[in-house]
Parts: sequence; structure tokens; C-alpha cells
Amino acid sequence: MSCDQDSTRGIPLLGEKFPEMEVQTTHGKMLLPEAFAGKWFVLFSHPGDFTPVCTTEFVAFAKMHEEFRKENCELIGLSVDQVFSHIKWVEWIKEKLEVEVTFPVIADGSANVAKTLGMIHPGKGTNTVRAVFFVDPEGKIRLMMYYPQEIGRNMHEVLRAIRALKMSDENKVAMPANWPKNDFLGDKVIIPPATDEKTAKERLSKYDCYDWWFCTKEL
Repeated sequence: MSCDQDSTRGIPLLGEKFPEMEVQTTHGKMLLPEAFAGKWFVLFSHPGDFTPVCTTEFVAFAKMHEEFRKENCELIGLSVDQVFSHIKWVEWIKEKLEVEVTFPVIADGSANVAKTLGMIHPGKGTNTVRAVFFVDPEGKIRLMMYYPQEIGRNMHEVLRAIRALKMSDENKVAMPANWPKNDFLGDKVIIPPATDEKTAKERLSKYDCYDWWFCTKEL
């Protein structure tokens, strides 16, 4: 899908391909999702440059950028500000807060990207909400988060989600609440439920099970 369409699109569905689009960023023009082919990437939007909550978020993402890269994941920000505003804001963060923003920031002045991805919500004006899109190495949207303008995000949760998605893909397992620090499972993972009686019985002896439908294992 081109991001040059005038109409506002609804929120994408999980599993859909990230729409192909050329974007202007602080690192030059990029073609998404092609620019991150073979990697995970997290695209996150913020309401506006030179605002307090957004500044705290950019500092947090910047400080954790290398942690994301260790997971073969890149970061890319977005707002409807112009590119010169992004550049000046990034310079301000480095000068005043001594933190270098090393990821690109999309200048979506026409709001085409924001409309395509459903980042502009009724009742929140023309600025983008705090949306987060997790895109896998095949260019598919795997997870989405939406926060109102008033609430800053938890970047440790964003990183945890990337790690959980990768773990799930690599091992064909599910992750419990608060993984890897679940209240009673700790860092164990959950085996997908059996789909026939034979497999259900086998799993009772093969894994640690509370019942045939609730089996776990260590990785």
C-alpha cells in the first residue's frame, strides 16, 4: 500500500505486511520496510518535538539503542514535525542532556505515514499518538502498542516484547505473563496446547505439566 493516499486508514492487523513507503528521515530518505530487510525494527511515533514527555522517551530509546541492536532490531521514530525540527531537537538532546540519538526519525509533515498506520486518533487532535509497531525480518507487523499523549512508554517492555517474539518464533512456544519473571513459572515457557488425545497424553510425561493443556519447559 502506498502512503500517498488521502484517506485515513484504520489500524493495521497483526500479521499484515508493513506497507511499502518512502520516508524522509534525519538520516536521509529510506524505503520501508526494505531498509531493514532481514532485521526486526520498531517504529514508534511521538506527538511532537520539543515536548517534555517525548524528550524523556527519546532519551530512553537512545540509551537502549544498542540493547535493541543486540537483538537484531533497529529503531525508527516518527512525528508530523518537519525534518529541520527533528534535526534541531536531536541536537538539543545531545547538547543539553548529553545523549546522542543514533536512530533515524521520520519527518511525516503531510501525515501520510501516520494516516496509513492509524496513528492519528479522533479526539487527540492532528498529532500522532504514541504508537509502537514491531515488524519482523519478513516485513510483517507482529505486535502493536498504542498510548495516549499523556502517558510515556516503558522501553524495557518494548525490548522485552522483542525478545519474547524472537523466543516464540525460534522455539515455537508461548510466553507467560511478565516473562521471564512470571510469578510461579519464573523464566519457563509454555508449550502450545495439544490438538489430539495422543499428543495430550504424551505431553504429560514429556514436560512439566499442571494438566494436559498447561505444560511448560525450560529453555
